[in-house]
Amino acid sequence: MKIICIGRNYTKHIEELQNEKPTEPVIFLKPDTAILPKNMPFFIPDFSDDIHHEVEILVRINRVGKHIEPRFAHKYYDEIGLGIDFTARELQSQLKEKGLPWEKAKAFDGSAVIGNFLPKNKFDSLNSINFELTNNGNSVQKGCTSNMLWKIDELIAYVSQYFTLKIGDIIFTGTPEGVAKVVANDVLEGFIEGEQMFRIQVK
Repeated sequence: MKIICIGRNYTKHIEELQNEKPTEPVIFLKPDTAILPKNMPFFIPDFSDDIHHEVEILVRINRVGKHIEPRFAHKYYDEIGLGIDFTARELQSQLKEKGLPWEKAKAFDGSAVIGNFLPKNKFDSLNSINFELTNNGNSVQKGCTSNMLWKIDELIAYVSQYFTLKIGDIIFTGTPEGVAKVVANDVLEGFIEGEQMFRIQVK
């Protein structure tokens, strides 16, 4: 399986990192080795002490698709999940300044938290899903899919123009504002509409 991540999909997050607003979705990939094993803590890597949390709505693909039309995209997933895209921010900034790929800052081992999934029919509208990340019980990121620049179905259609989507592939759909550094002993908890989807200890 592959992990397809969307960057810069929430305006306020673009502004907080002082990035340029894109005219089309920004795509990067994580390998399957980036997945943090279930019930394992997140260990801050030796190469960076500036790791940021980025909470994101996830979509798991349930059938093979290529060149998917937006009107058919809803057929390619039936679950909505929540996760974290851990990012080595200082390293990412250095790579961006040099015009180099982001993989070292985004795709390292353990950088992808994949929490629980919920049936998509649980939601009245996929375009108004509220989600939240807390750190040590304090709310640090809040988002709603209504604020996405590109909605879920649009992302699936766009991504499928470049990559064949396969069963089990996961799309990280972008993070809202509020990203921040994590430190040892932090406890990160993610929620969709108030329901806990994951709990991660930082070490």
